[in-house]
Amino acid sequence: MDRARFQHVLDSSRMGDPTALSMEDLRTRRSELQGVEVTLSYQRRMAQGRLDIVAAERRRRETGGQPLDPEGIVAQLSEILAPRTRGPGNGRLAQLLAPDPDEAETPELDAIAGPDVLASLTELTDDDLDRLVDALAEFESECSAARRQLHERIDQLQAEVVRRYRTGEATVETLLK
Repeated sequence: MDRARFQHVLDSSRMGDPTALSMEDLRTRRSELQGVEVTLSYQRRMAQGRLDIVAAERRRRETGGQPLDPEGIVAQLSEILAPRTRGPGNGRLAQLLAPDPDEAETPELDAIAGPDVLASLTELTDDDLDRLVDALAEFESECSAARRQLHERIDQLQAEVVRRYRTGEATVETLLK
């Protein structure tokens, strides 16, 4: 996620007072925030998956299992990732399943634990593995905190849309315009 874009969409001076925005502007800003949220959600899921892969390597070491080559890791991915089929959170239904392809790249995450690092986990020392877990957990935590900020803004905009419909300031006909 481009931090500059995130700060831009979250900028309170840009968002302004939701009550002063037109319905079109409310919807546009809400949609923009939702798009950024989808990207952050995707990146968070990617970080969680990588954490799960690293945790599997930790468990393998603790139990004395045989080291896996990259093909072995791929073969066990469904088993490794299965425990996290439903993560913590408020259960929001994602508007989209994946971000735009341009937004799906994860250079920050790849700098922490890119494909080369994941393919060579067995070569890392225990201390290096611990540092990797810490860095991934921090990245995931930052994504979660950013998503919470976005949800607050999305909720503010949505509350204004709902208020307008309830008070009659907006009608279903405005959707058709």
